[in-house]
Parts: sequence; structure tokens; C-alpha cells
Amino acid sequence: MTEQSLKAMARTRAPKFGHFIVEFATPGIGHVLKAAGCDFALFDLEHSGFHFETVKSVLRYFEAAALPAIVRVPSKEYHHIARAMDMGAEGLMLPMVGTAEEARRIVHSMKYHPEGARGVALQVAHDRYRPGSVADKFAAANARSTFFCQIETAEGVENADAIAAVEEVDCLWVGHFDLSVSLGIPGEFEHPAFKAAIDRTIAAARKHGKALGRLVPDVETGIALYAAGFDFICYSGDAWVLRSALAEAVTRLRQGTESHGS
Repeated sequence: MTEQSLKAMARTRAPKFGHFIVEFATPGIGHVLKAAGCDFALFDLEHSGFHFETVKSVLRYFEAAALPAIVRVPSKEYHHIARAMDMGAEGLMLPMVGTAEEARRIVHSMKYHPEGARGVALQVAHDRYRPGSVADKFAAANARSTFFCQIETAEGVENADAIAAVEEVDCLWVGHFDLSVSLGIPGEFEHPAFKAAIDRTIAAARKHGKALGRLVPDVETGIALYAAGFDFICYSGDAWVLRSALAEAVTRLRQGTESHGS
């Protein structure tokens, strides 16, 4: 994919491939992902233990690599939303959005006047510390910010159509594990109730022309989900990819050396 913004990516159904960062917020991480062919990064605050000071640094690493980044904040609280935007998040992901009204409140917190009521902070990280007119700054920030709305509860599925109808929602993102738990079938992704919930979410995204995303554990799942209608495909996470690749290599080394004896 040619280099483009998250907003532009969300307006096309072409596949976008990314990676989940939960452990390694290192200076080279943006370039590593870019060199691997990623179109975006998903940086997690919900489960990782990262704080906003780390967000402020790691977003510069992604900017240096020209790799668009989505920041998942830990809650729907205003201070989490606005602070991530101030640090320079291009994409914002919110967990467990259950209603269209919740989605609208999130938009109200992440967008500047007249689309929202985000507190004003200019010539800071999000606008790269540059001067400019207030009107132009507001318009640019609002146009750039991209809202990834997580559907990961039974309530969210029930209201998926209404959530997708909110104009400023750019992507419905399925949180598959939490959704299975909310449905009372933890980890049962082949269960008819889970499949019906996914079908309903896909239908809502298609009806309103919204992007659809999910974290995938393997290549085969990613290909199957793209065929089903998902276009933001986030392949695994940093810690898991490292562990898996290292475990495979160490196992093969151990087997190979044992065959030669001591």
C-alpha cells in the first residue's frame, strides 16, 4: 500500500495490515514495523502498562518512520481521550463502546470546535509545535483524527447499526475475546452466537460504508476475515511474535544438536 493517512485508509476497503504493540516501545519500533511492510501500528494502553509519557515518545518514533499509529486508550474518560490526541495520536481506539450515544460523547471529547469540545492545546505534540491560525489548526486536527470504535460487548453488537451510523465513526473494530465473554461463550469463536454477532457487525459496517478491523492470531485467520469483509487486519502482537519465532528456532536448534549427541 502506498503511504497514506489512517483517515484515507478507512475510506477504502483495500486490505491494511498492522501490528499490535504491547511490550516494546523502543526507538526503532516504527522503522522495524515499516521495514516489515506494515501499513499501521496499534499501540495499546488498555493492557500494556504504558503511560502517556511513553505515548508521547513512541508516536515520534512512528512519525519518523512515516507509519500511521492508532492509540488504544484504557477508558472512555475525557482525560484519556483528549490527552492521547494532544500527544499526537492520528487514530484513537476506544474499548467497549456500547451505544451510539457513547460514540457521540467520544467524538465530542476528541474533536475541536465546532465538531466537539476538546480542550485547546496548540503548538504542542499533535501539531508538531508549529504556529498557525486557530481555525486552520482546528480544521486540520478534526480532519486528521480517525475514530476506531471497538465492538466487543453484546450491547455493542445490538447497537452496531446505530453506532456505525454516527458520521465521525471511521471503523468498527471487533474485540473478539471480550465479545465472546460478553456473549457467555469465552473463546468459542465457532459458536453460532459468536458468528451471528460477527455477521451483524459486518452488516452494520457495510450498510454505512465504514471500515472493519480485528486483531488476528495467524495469517490464515487474517485472509479469511478479509474475505468476510474485514479490511484493517492487525497481525498478532510484538511479544507473541517474538516468543513464537524464538520458540520455533530454539526448538529446532535443540532437536538438531541432540541428533548429533554430546
